[in-house]
Amino acid sequence: MSVPASLDKAQYEALSEFRYQLRRFLHFSESAARAQGLTPLQYLLMLHIRGFAGREWATVGELAERLQMQHHAVVALVSRSEENGLVYRQRSTADRRQVEVRLTAAGAEQLAHLAALHEAELRSLQGTFQVAHITAFNDAPDGSV
Repeated sequence: MSVPASLDKAQYEALSEFRYQLRRFLHFSESAARAQGLTPLQYLLMLHIRGFAGREWATVGELAERLQMQHHAVVALVSRSEENGLVYRQRSTADRRQVEVRLTAAGAEQLAHLAALHEAELRSLQGTFQVAHITAFNDAPDGSV
């Protein structure tokens, strides 16, 4: 990895603002999940199951990638979430070696509530990331960030 050219003040300000808003949103997300009796990871697990492209389930391996966690840690998370009635496992009919992780009706209901809260929070951030801040990075001599 090459060493990026030095950043100017506006680029540092843009990066700082981005990280601040990102952390603010993540704090909101974690608090909203806990207020509903879920851990932040349970919320993310359900979100990634429901949001998996093209289908209503995901494998443990796919969830491990999405969550950036080790396979065994996701197995434990799925087990805890299954005990709480949020998800269930189903052997794939297409490939009997594969296990599909799916949302229960209760899990889907909790996820829908949290997703609506998250969408409203994201809407409140509209306009926070000014085009000028973004273009400040495009102006870097080597395109680095």
